[in-house]
Amino acid sequence: MVDRCAQFRSLHHADTPLLLPNAWDHASASLLLAAGFEAVGTTSLGVAAAAGKPDAESATLTETLALAGTLAALPCPVTVDIEGGFGRVADVVGRLAALGVAGVNIEDGRPGGTLADPAELRDSIRVIKETAPDLFVNARTDAFWLYTPDPLATALGRAAIYRDAGADGVFVPGVAEAADIAELTALGAPVNVLFLPGRHTVAELGDLGVRRVSMGSLLYRAALAAGVATAKAVRDNGEIPTGIPSYEDLRI
Repeated sequence: MVDRCAQFRSLHHADTPLLLPNAWDHASASLLLAAGFEAVGTTSLGVAAAAGKPDAESATLTETLALAGTLAALPCPVTVDIEGGFGRVADVVGRLAALGVAGVNIEDGRPGGTLADPAELRDSIRVIKETAPDLFVNARTDAFWLYTPDPLATALGRAAIYRDAGADGVFVPGVAEAADIAELTALGAPVNVLFLPGRHTVAELGDLGVRRVSMGSLLYRAALAAGVATAKAVRDNGEIPTGIPSYEDLRI
């Protein structure tokens, strides 16, 4: 049996950064895997929006676990976005580990645009490692995402705390300046950044020391845009986009 946790961990130490697409359902994950991606993550915004619920407010535990149950059967490592831990970290990660999930992403951003006390996420990381030691824990700090004062210093301080608590990697969405990224990658733990269209290529991020590049909700939002564009083309007798998966492509 393939050790998905070990496989996923090794992808963070390859010659090039792990480019991680984020799925919101089984079909999107399956098509991404078929396209050649080595691992798949989930997008909490996509999962929440598809369910008609708010993102990052611990409202989608049921949907998150249900999606994890279907994705864990795929022949690739899967990492799950658990927002801030849903208020029951040990139970959630225990269930995910039992399903065969390879990693989790846990964040310090909180509703209302605030950051949790770093001790809160530190303690959650320790609980995860005690509950499921093999899971790859990607600890996310929203210092840049929430435009905090002096975000680099805040992110560096929090990242060091999370690393020392046992996090296997650190995720800093929103960081864009090359100098800031270089300082973060000097921390010693694999650094994950969010792909920002028009700012950097994956190769450039790799040259800065980034080990993982996530797509976040980009694919979900692009899929919605493509769906609406297709509907408008049908309505207006326009040109239907090419490359649409066939009915057979999506049969399970």
